Amino acid sequence: MKDFKEIIAKKLEEKELGLGYKEIYDLIEIPPQENMGDFAFPCFTLAKTMRKNPKLIAEEVASSLEIDGVEKIVNENAYVNFYLDRQKVTNDVINEVIEKEDDYGKSDMGKGINELVEFSSVNIAKPFHIGHIRSTVIGDVIRNIYEYLGYNVTASNYIGDYGTQFGVMIAAYKLWGDKEAIDKDPINELLNLYVRYTKEEEDNEEYQEKARQEFKNLEDGEEEAMRLWQWFKDLSLREFDRVYGMLDIKYDNYHGESYHSQWMPAALEELKEKNLLVESDGAYIVDLSEFNLPPSMLIKSNGSSAYITRDVATALYRHRTYGLDKNIYIVGSQQKLHFQQLKKILYLMGHEDVSEEVLHVQFGMVSLKDQVLSTRKGHVVFLEDVLNKTIEKTYSIMKDRDNQIENLDEAAKIVGIGAVKFQELYNSRIKDYVFDWDELLNFEGETGPYVHYTYARAKSVLRKAGKEEFGQMNFEKLNTDEEYSLIKALESFQDAIILAKNRLEPSVVARKVMEIAQKFNKFYNSTQILVDDEKLKEERLALTKATSIVIKNGLGILGIKTVEQM
Repeated sequence: MKDFKEIIAKKLEEKELGLGYKEIYDLIEIPPQENMGDFAFPCFTLAKTMRKNPKLIAEEVASSLEIDGVEKIVNENAYVNFYLDRQKVTNDVINEVIEKEDDYGKSDMGKGINELVEFSSVNIAKPFHIGHIRSTVIGDVIRNIYEYLGYNVTASNYIGDYGTQFGVMIAAYKLWGDKEAIDKDPINELLNLYVRYTKEEEDNEEYQEKARQEFKNLEDGEEEAMRLWQWFKDLSLREFDRVYGMLDIKYDNYHGESYHSQWMPAALEELKEKNLLVESDGAYIVDLSEFNLPPSMLIKSNGSSAYITRDVATALYRHRTYGLDKNIYIVGSQQKLHFQQLKKILYLMGHEDVSEEVLHVQFGMVSLKDQVLSTRKGHVVFLEDVLNKTIEKTYSIMKDRDNQIENLDEAAKIVGIGAVKFQELYNSRIKDYVFDWDELLNFEGETGPYVHYTYARAKSVLRKAGKEEFGQMNFEKLNTDEEYSLIKALESFQDAIILAKNRLEPSVVARKVMEIAQKFNKFYNSTQILVDDEKLKEERLALTKATSIVIKNGLGILGIKTVEQM
């Protein structure tokens, strides 16, 4: 379909209003009410350049414009409102959706541009808990959005497999470890060791020093430390892969802290050569006071590296390896200072381009009702347990609603896990939210099950009609407000994806999918689809087919599969 916003902006530019095309384009908006047209141009800004009342300007502009494909142009106070030719929009949108199907909404705008998205980044020897859901799911969708728009994307899981906590784990295992128990129940047993040791070391300097020494041994390649570390890592990755399998999330690499540590010596040498490392109480820091930031420690007083040291080496490695436009980190908002420091260290090193690539995509916290999550204190809720419980609850609800569903087990898994993802993604990523089973499994609210049910309803209508294939059609009879409102929602699908990419905000896509589902249900409830008039029936079935395609595409971007029956 033609980009009418672009066409309108070009026509307005020809009127020599004192604004450039880009300024005009950015001012054009969608009216808040559908009976006010498809686009609106506010004339308030023109009052300065044209020295007239904005209402008078709107009247003059509206009366002097003619645009092919625009049925009516009128002024509403200080706005110029544009009403598109409904039949033309209907023809263009439905035919394009049905023709392109899985490719509807895709773009090649990102062709030849490389992006890296780092997300999930769970820690070895610690639980994959409910708190990890946000980075994992948000990152997956941001990767999907970029790929949908034609970008080359590398999905990286920066596994936390290095650092002081491994000194804790090794020291704890040497004191109390039971290999047989760990092999049987790896994450729970390793968690118990970690929690026990951290409690002991709170008031015991000897325990703290022992953990630091064990990590130093690991950095130095000491044989036993390396053996235990590799064992912990293998056990953990096996457990994590099971959860990623349930979530249907895949990565291009699992290059974590240990992988990138091989480039730390070169990064530290460069920092030294450029006189950026400053000695402070036996440690080495980078002074960031000129940026009003606290100093950043890169080498600890015992000679071991800090987390940010590995991030510096990682950013430089990724720049060399991938030729990135953006190096995107999906990490909680608590790490804002860390990424500010990382960018400035890279800048001081003379790597302004690498610094510009670093993009921290923040998100808020997730919590469970009446529960505080803390790995250190052992207060964790395993994500796998949450997913399994959701699947069980979904199975029970779906069985009570309709026991005719084929393969109810598989359907409950898709709808249940989809419900968890949708609730996560429907919320603005920066906001904290409370995980609530009752809310996310509501089939009537703004939830994943509601969207799934809408898709299944559309597919049911098509099955009942015995009509799934449609060629190019001339739509003459779709003229209700409900039909046109749904068609416009389908038309704006790609705009929503591009906006989601620009804002790095998955909720834009989730809310567009919800809007389409709600408008389809309004159309479905107000309109009889399987009517005697064959032409009208076929047109409404084609609209139903187009809706099912776009909902499926939207859910796919959100990492959610669909079910044919509910």
